Amino acid sequence: MAIETTSPRAMRTPLGRVRGLGSAKSGTHHWWMQRVTSIALLPLTIWFVLSMIGLAGTTYLETLLWIATPLNAVLLLALIALTFHHMAGGLQVVIEDYVRNEFQRIAALLVVKGGCAILALACGFSVLRIAFAL
Repeated sequence: MAIETTSPRAMRTPLGRVRGLGSAKSGTHHWWMQRVTSIALLPLTIWFVLSMIGLAGTTYLETLLWIATPLNAVLLLALIALTFHHMAGGLQVVIEDYVRNEFQRIAALLVVKGGCAILALACGFSVLRIAFAL
């Protein structure tokens, strides 16, 4: 006759099983940043789309002059910064949720963050170069 034993894990409460697996509070900042950047991107994106519609059919020089306008340059820089920040945050959540291997997760996060930073800097540099060249 075998004596049936239960595993120590089965005797623990659901809270006891998840305790020590990470803070449940860490995602709040990311959630808020996604909401804030999406709200800020809404009017900027509408402004950008309407501006591009207004620039349809203009010459290259007229487009450069439009970018060189101080208000447009500042709004373009804000659009660039917020877009890449929002994109990096969204991709970070996807990677953290679906990549199980720790090394692959860290590598993917570094590639995404680094790629977004490099692209944002390149775009911002382009706007500034046009704005200060004219």
